[in-house]
Amino acid sequence: MSATKAGPVGWIGTGKMGAPMVAHLAGSGQALQVFDARPASYAALLTETVTAAPGIEAIGQNCGVVFTSIPDDSALIAIVEGQGASGGLARSMAAGSILVETSTVSPEASQQAARALQAAGIRYVRAPVSGSTSIAQAGGLTVLASGDKSAWDEVETLLAQYSARRFWLGEGDAARYMKLVLNTLVGATASVLGEALLLGERGGLSRADMMDVILESAVTSPLLKYKKDTVVGLDTDPAFQLDQMVKDYSLIIAAARKENIEMEVAELVLEQYQTAAQAGRAAQDFFALVDWIGDAAHPRQDSAG
Repeated sequence: MSATKAGPVGWIGTGKMGAPMVAHLAGSGQALQVFDARPASYAALLTETVTAAPGIEAIGQNCGVVFTSIPDDSALIAIVEGQGASGGLARSMAAGSILVETSTVSPEASQQAARALQAAGIRYVRAPVSGSTSIAQAGGLTVLASGDKSAWDEVETLLAQYSARRFWLGEGDAARYMKLVLNTLVGATASVLGEALLLGERGGLSRADMMDVILESAVTSPLLKYKKDTVVGLDTDPAFQLDQMVKDYSLIIAAARKENIEMEVAELVLEQYQTAAQAGRAAQDFFALVDWIGDAAHPRQDSAG
């Protein structure tokens, strides 16, 4: 079996990330069958070659390659193993077929899914993506992949339709850990930047001036360049919500504890995100943590003469 435009590819999950990825695949001429619990999420994607499937089992039965883009661990397990009388992909996909999972989930949940898929002879590619919704819309995501190498060799051309960079990282769940590594750094960047900018503001600097200097300094990064307008208040549309970072940082801490690693800084960062979410910033971009840090700081106390 090869992943070609001749056969339909299945796609489960057409949310903020999944929908643009489907659109790029469809734009390449690939026929797809899609399913989401919220049909409105894929209504605009439907064409003669992108059709709606009645459910997960139909996707598994009809497609030799299936992609998933789902919100969390419980969704992955339900899709793979089934729920109640509903059969999951492990029961509906044929032996030798391929599941490509593109979401941020825990290594533990991924391993549970892998056991069910392996028992059914289904090849499993872990392929979480790094990038925001706007990057997904531009087809510029980064794919982190591990698992069954023969399956990866067959499907990489499909993933190339919605990504600019692809990294094969080995067997098992190496890609899951790589995604947690990246998110550890991404989430901590907003925290450290928030404290640094607060210090500068107390010294009389404006955020705009500070960001201009930072972006021309040794500490600049693509992330900081991308988030400049968010930081200075010119862009308030969330590319990745703060409550999503709470979820991802919770996965990071859980994975660290399972590996008997103490991540003291990451635990403090998670606490910041949790408190900011509780303060009403859950649906804002995760870089709203910068504003929350400023709001939560004690008022400046000028020393008496």
